[in-house]
Amino acid sequence: MLKVNICNKEFKNPIMTASGTFGFGEEYSKFYDIAKLGGICSKGLTLNPRQGNDGVRIKETTGGMLNSVGLQNPGVENFIKDELPKMKEYNTNIIANVGGATVEEYISIIEKLNQVDVDIIELNISCPNVKHGGMALGIKSKVAYEAVKEVKKVCKKPLMVKLSPNAENIVEMALSCEEAGADALSLINTFQGMSIDYKKRKAVFDNIYAGFSGPAVKPMALRMVHQVCKACKVPVVGLGGITNWEDAIEFIMAGATGIQIGTANFINPFAPLEIIKGIEDFLIKENIKDISEIRGIV
Repeated sequence: MLKVNICNKEFKNPIMTASGTFGFGEEYSKFYDIAKLGGICSKGLTLNPRQGNDGVRIKETTGGMLNSVGLQNPGVENFIKDELPKMKEYNTNIIANVGGATVEEYISIIEKLNQVDVDIIELNISCPNVKHGGMALGIKSKVAYEAVKEVKKVCKKPLMVKLSPNAENIVEMALSCEEAGADALSLINTFQGMSIDYKKRKAVFDNIYAGFSGPAVKPMALRMVHQVCKACKVPVVGLGGITNWEDAIEFIMAGATGIQIGTANFINPFAPLEIIKGIEDFLIKENIKDISEIRGIV
């Protein structure tokens, strides 16, 4: 009833956790059995360990939160040595999220991940790219096309590209990534936002701008997922402001094959399980034998 197939990988249900909101699963494993999830996305992995940004990293705001964590992670080699063995024990699909400052860095990380047992590589093209003056690869379609094309040449795992809502044209961006060889797409990553401390008369975050996520972004995320699903042939994983099973159903009806839960994990650690249960109850109540019957019906 709930099984889905993404990149020839079977998921027991469409619900997975979004990168950066679930660590590597260890903390949440104390709350529930991670095996009940369709999959988990790792924190964004860089070639070398990163301590992340200084100063304020997270700030709650109306309808969501701003984050400027800065890809804090142990680095890909430490991930492979220390974190991946524990993740494999959870008996669910593992999506390794990859971040970097250059295409060459992406490639170096992926060459290491090619050697280990991860199910899908999720390429985060929202990272500031040093060769493009700090502009993310995911802003301009032509730049993204070249990056994904080069990465695809070396990637031996299914490649899912995570799209930024800050792209100049989200559909054009999705089509460019698909043409370059992406096996699947996930969207959306965080919007760019800002907060000012009026008492100190300065920006709250050291980097000035931060990633905005949470329930407030859902209508925009849903619109973008719907547009991309209508335009592309590859599977789409939808995320952005999903906090309950009704939200998840909307994204599936918009065309998403899979769903990632992000900010909701901070609000309610049991949110992914409650969403799985809610979807299952809805399908039973509506006499829907397989979730594919409602996928993309809008």
